[in-house]
Amino acid sequence: MNTQKRHRSLRHALTPHSHDSADRFDSALEASRTGMRTLAWSFAVLFGTALVQLAVVLLSGSVALLGDTIHNFADALTALPVGIAFVLGRRAATRRYTYGLGRAEDLAGVLVVLIIAASAVVAGYEAVLRLLHPQPVGQLWVVAIAGAAGFAGNELVARWRISVGRRIGSAALVADGLHARTDGFTSLAVVVGAGGVALGFPAADPIVGLGITVAILFVLRDAAREVFRRLMDAVDPHAVEHAEKAAAAVPGVLAAREVRMRWIGHALRAELAVTVEQTLTVAQAHRIAHEVEHRLMHTVPRLTAAVVHTEPAAGAEAAHAIPAHH
Repeated sequence: MNTQKRHRSLRHALTPHSHDSADRFDSALEASRTGMRTLAWSFAVLFGTALVQLAVVLLSGSVALLGDTIHNFADALTALPVGIAFVLGRRAATRRYTYGLGRAEDLAGVLVVLIIAASAVVAGYEAVLRLLHPQPVGQLWVVAIAGAAGFAGNELVARWRISVGRRIGSAALVADGLHARTDGFTSLAVVVGAGGVALGFPAADPIVGLGITVAILFVLRDAAREVFRRLMDAVDPHAVEHAEKAAAAVPGVLAAREVRMRWIGHALRAELAVTVEQTLTVAQAHRIAHEVEHRLMHTVPRLTAAVVHTEPAAGAEAAHAIPAHH
């Protein structure tokens, strides 16, 4: 009986294991709630700004402001797929979706990129059309005020989304924030276009519209790169190095290797192997693995789960092991 018990303990200590706790689940849930609040308020701000700008577009006929308005509506609408992803991410893991539905955020990021691309196409089309068929722009001072209001609303939303997105580890929310920030600067371009028309250069309005299209394309590139990296399980190399050093610093760890990390929604998960003395008891090896997992949770930002595999050092491996840092 004792032999069988020792064998079960040995298998437990020398195979991967993880210690997920309720407080980590609560932390992830609170992150989703924070993201939802951010999306709700930013949606209200951007949608209200876009409605005001639309009224000015109908009054003035400014194509530059039209491009900015289209983009603001698109930016407000990107909150919908990201919000749906946050709701799905709250669902508990099942036998089919054993990691939960956190990866829905990555799909939401793809939709955000597609919406940005569509807004660039519409804005560019309207600007080219106005260059080919010029039309007068009226109420220039109202157009300028609408552009300034667009900048203020977008910059407020951008700071909010980027700050919260980075804090909770949401690539989709950060991409959405970058989108809003570009909208802010394109709104300032609307003011420039109105000034050009007022100075007797009517083509300034559609030219600014084309400039807005180019700016949208730049943010499209940045957002697409961010989302693509997340889809391909890319993480910050510094986070991997940080995890290696943190694990190697645990007393009793001779080496830390094979560190793998990936994002599940806005939470990180890690897997790694640590080498320990082969003379350790099963209980001692288990305590070291648990301490490694505990240390990683408290030193690697956004890490919510770690699977630690303990391996006994043997021969040359023990001689070349990375010493633990005390």
